[in-house]
Amino acid sequence: MESLWAYRNLLFEGTVVTVQLAVGSLLLSVLLGLIGATAKLSPNRLFQKSADAYTTLIRGVPDLVLMMLLFYGGQQILNDLGELTGLWDYLEINQFTAGVFSIGFVFGAYMTETFRGAILAIPRGQIEAGIACGMTPMKVFTRITWPQMVRYALPSFTNNWLVLVKATALVSVIGLHDLVWNASTAGRSVREPFTFMLAVLIIYLMITAISDVGLRWLDRKYSVGIRKV
Repeated sequence: MESLWAYRNLLFEGTVVTVQLAVGSLLLSVLLGLIGATAKLSPNRLFQKSADAYTTLIRGVPDLVLMMLLFYGGQQILNDLGELTGLWDYLEINQFTAGVFSIGFVFGAYMTETFRGAILAIPRGQIEAGIACGMTPMKVFTRITWPQMVRYALPSFTNNWLVLVKATALVSVIGLHDLVWNASTAGRSVREPFTFMLAVLIIYLMITAISDVGLRWLDRKYSVGIRKV
């Protein structure tokens, strides 16, 4: 415990980075998920095939491999394009940016299926009724599609979020000073790796517990008037 207290600031800083990484990745994954779901439900065959290719690729490649490709290969590709076109100078992708984009890109595929399934669960007649009443497409989305989509998507969304939080531990491999990196460094310095990894376990459990409380509140909010059996 004395070692943990001595390195408390390092652990706190790592926790902050981990939470920031998780939230940033979540926002990107939700955006990509909405775009992907829209593309899969679009009558345009090109959009459908592109979204299918995206989700198939992501589900078939390990998260860590994609992260390494983005961190090491993405930077080289961007700089080669910049040199070829002359549109930008040398760009450097830091570990945090690589982590956000890789995790967000990966979980965007899972969010795509989550949102697609949620939209398909909405009775088509309700949307048609909204259009018949003179609602604009935006009003149909905000008053009919969105509230029900959130309710139907929450169980799968919750699972995706909890898995995403755990996936943030992967960024320590590319050198980001997150919770796992800082705890591992501190543990090696005092030769107490088990103690610090146990602290990491507890902190991750706290993050997921707090998340669970917030997601349960959202579930109650969007389930008002719904009878559960």
